[in-house]
Amino acid sequence: QVQLVESGGGLVQAGGSLRLSCAASGGTLKHYTMGWFRQAPGKERDFVGYITWSGDRTYYTDSAKGRFTISRDNAKNTVYLQMSSLKPEDTAVYYCAAEVRASGTRWVASFWGQGTQVTVSS
Repeated sequence: QVQLVESGGGLVQAGGSLRLSCAASGGTLKHYTMGWFRQAPGKERDFVGYITWSGDRTYYTDSAKGRFTISRDNAKNTVYLQMSSLKPEDTAVYYCAAEVRASGTRWVASFWGQGTQVTVSS
C-alpha cells in the first residue's frame, strides 16, 4: 500500500510563494492520478486539483486556477504543489492524495498523506 508524506508547509506572507512536496513509499505513484486537497480550520476538506498519471493533464478548482501548479516527477515518486500569490484564505492543512477521481459531485481518493500546515499571514 502506497504511503504519502507531504513536506514544505510553513508560514508565508500574503503574496508569497510556497512549494509543497509529496513523496511516496511502499509503492509507485506512476500509475495514479494524484491530487491535492486542503482543509481550513472549521471547514470541510476541499479539492484543489489533480494531475494525471502521465502529467499530460491538470485540473484546478477556481480558487487555485492561475496561482497553483501541480507537477510530478515519476522517477522520484514525488508530486508537487507550487503555490504563488498566496492569500490569507489559503491557510489550511494541505493533503496529498493518490488515485483521485470524481464521485458524483465530490472528489475522492484512495490514499492520503498526513497533511502539512500552510499559514498565510496578512
